[in-house]
Amino acid sequence: MNEIDKLFELVINNGYCIGCGNCAAVENSPLIMYKNNEGKFIPKLKDNNYNNEISVLSVCPFFNDELDEDIIAENLYRDSNKIKHNEYTGYYINNYAGYVKDDQYRMSGSSGGMGTWITAKLLEKDLVDGIIHVKEDEKDNDTLFSYQVSESKNELFEGSKSKYYPIEMSKVIKYIQNNPGNYAVVGIPCFIKAIRLISEGNKEINERIKYTIGLVCGHLKSDYFAKSIGWELGIKPENLTNIDFRVKYEDKQANKYGVKVNGLINNKKVEKEAVSSSLYVTNWGHGLFKYKACDYCDDVLAETADITIGDAWLPEYVKDNKGTNIITVRDSDLNEIIKDNNELYLDKLSIKEIFQSQAGGFRHRREALAYRLFLDEKDKKWHPPKRIEASNKGIKNKRKEIYEKRIELYQESFNAYKKALEDKKFKNFIEYMNPYIKNYNKLIKKPLIYRFLAKFSFLRKIKRIVFN
Repeated sequence: MNEIDKLFELVINNGYCIGCGNCAAVENSPLIMYKNNEGKFIPKLKDNNYNNEISVLSVCPFFNDELDEDIIAENLYRDSNKIKHNEYTGYYINNYAGYVKDDQYRMSGSSGGMGTWITAKLLEKDLVDGIIHVKEDEKDNDTLFSYQVSESKNELFEGSKSKYYPIEMSKVIKYIQNNPGNYAVVGIPCFIKAIRLISEGNKEINERIKYTIGLVCGHLKSDYFAKSIGWELGIKPENLTNIDFRVKYEDKQANKYGVKVNGLINNKKVEKEAVSSSLYVTNWGHGLFKYKACDYCDDVLAETADITIGDAWLPEYVKDNKGTNIITVRDSDLNEIIKDNNELYLDKLSIKEIFQSQAGGFRHRREALAYRLFLDEKDKKWHPPKRIEASNKGIKNKRKEIYEKRIELYQESFNAYKKALEDKKFKNFIEYMNPYIKNYNKLIKKPLIYRFLAKFSFLRKIKRIVFN
């Protein structure tokens, strides 16, 4: 069996493809990326007559079993000055919570504005010629966002904020190959890993990508997510033209952000807005419209990126409505740019605080992943090679049930959406999903004593001892 056939049989047909586009970007690849009927990017054959010796498996972040995140990061950072290592952050020089003091950056970003600021600094200091990141796509009517190249500060601001939307990199990888220069790439953990993998066998890409900026990621969404938000707010899926997933409010905490959609209702341009948590599909714990591959990721903090940026979901920072980032720095050049910079407000964070800021993500990608792998191996199913060992030991029965229900939730969300499309009624999506969501919410509901203890600061230590 050649590598193309093996890619389809094991990765794509089993739902483990994250749609990064690496396999379509390798030289003479017979593959192209397209958005399937579930709103996800995956590859397909553009030509059945191809060289059977074309190698694609080594660049797949969900197949390569020789270069995992530990090995890639060790090769990149082990010799860096003052480098340290931890099982959660991977390698790191410093960990921070912080934000950009200039509100132009902070208010235009999802959190503290650090992503746009650091990429702007790379351009300003002529360390790179272009930034590869996700921006609004005005050319493709079926795709709201895509990877593009920014060469100025103003262009960077067009791509600020998080986009919970499917994207692929094959076109920008080819752009890098065809356009000499120095580049920085911004991406979620598996996409940064993909960049590292394709760089291994491509000298031009390896030399031209000077920096990588990782984004803490809960999971990647199908485009059903954006369309469902618009649909609930009155804009039919085919009429959605734009979405802002992270609207900040002066009178709310940073984690109480809003979402704004633009589109057509009765052929008239409209703009609708709502607090994100008030919408049906936006609970990240439910994981609706999640890529299956995301359940097989064990990298929360983009361990192969030179710097990782995310939301500081910690009590002392979440109260600030303007937003604060967590920042993990691995590259010495970037550390020099950041440390003691008077344009930034920075607090050094401990590993424990970094962990706490993303505790749910770590639990889902360590303990829960071990259990999902156990279920696959029990059923003798192939799964991507992971750093986490398959296991059901030490996991409470209730947690096992929660992990199984999460799989059910994202699987059924696609079925529910397709049914709603057939019926042309978003309320039918809600009716379909309600039994699954109510069952899950009942399962995760904390005991009354837990909720009581959580209200009183002097009893929180007792709560941690009893329930954690």
